[in-house]
Amino acid sequence: MSYGNKLRAQIAAPGTTPLIGVYDMYSASLAAEHFDGMFVSGFGFAASYYGLPDIGFIAWPDMVGFVQRLRGAFPQQHLLVDIDDGYVDPEVACHVVEGLERIGASGVILEDQKRPRRCGHADGKQVLPLEEYLEKLEMVLATRRDLVVVARTDATEEKDILRRAERLAATDADVVLVDGVRSVEWIRRIREAVGSKPLLFNQIAGGKSPRLSLSELTELGMDVAIYSTPCLFAAHAAVGAALVDLKAADGRLPVVDEMEGIGVAASTRLLERNIARHHPDVELAGV
Repeated sequence: MSYGNKLRAQIAAPGTTPLIGVYDMYSASLAAEHFDGMFVSGFGFAASYYGLPDIGFIAWPDMVGFVQRLRGAFPQQHLLVDIDDGYVDPEVACHVVEGLERIGASGVILEDQKRPRRCGHADGKQVLPLEEYLEKLEMVLATRRDLVVVARTDATEEKDILRRAERLAATDADVVLVDGVRSVEWIRRIREAVGSKPLLFNQIAGGKSPRLSLSELTELGMDVAIYSTPCLFAAHAAVGAALVDLKAADGRLPVVDEMEGIGVAASTRLLERNIARHHPDVELAGV
């Protein structure tokens, strides 16, 4: 079964499928220990690869290269990839989609923002005319073979949100995402507007949407939940705290607990498991 069809089958199964946002190979290594699916977050990739905010700096070859490395290390994981607006041009969007499917991506998210674009939970978002976005979306849908395509709208005006959600649901896109949904009431309204089409919910710490559990999302009829930045924000907090402590300790490293602490041995064991996934019969030192 293709990667796209595996994700499609998971989405169709009961419950809400969680996909964890990763920003580099190390965060992906940790995510793979706990979840079956990853979300290649544009926010996280822009931050980690460029040190820049999520406002349109990502170059598509960089994103494709990252996904290729992910698929090489994690052959069984679902990989849903944020391709923003398809890198502006519809032909570029189709080229990227074709390449991502070839290297083993499970799906992509294509948004209707126009440049300058913003994180979906930021203020100041602007959207393309609906027909212009639909034309780009249809080209992408005609290009993919089995790849899951999520049609995303960043509309903020109430009537436009529902109008776009209905139109996106009427396409051959596999899933609809309305980003930055501000309340449970609006989740219900969007669920009604899209009918039986699968829905995706984007959760980001400090964002505009309510904090909801997977059980609550399932009750609301959400089929997929992406967690865009839990790894990135956890790293921000942990690295910051570790450097404060190191400075306060005059540069003396902390003692590492042999059983539970994170040091060279624990880190090496984590990374060796990325090799073991491809060579299950080979015993590696430290695994």
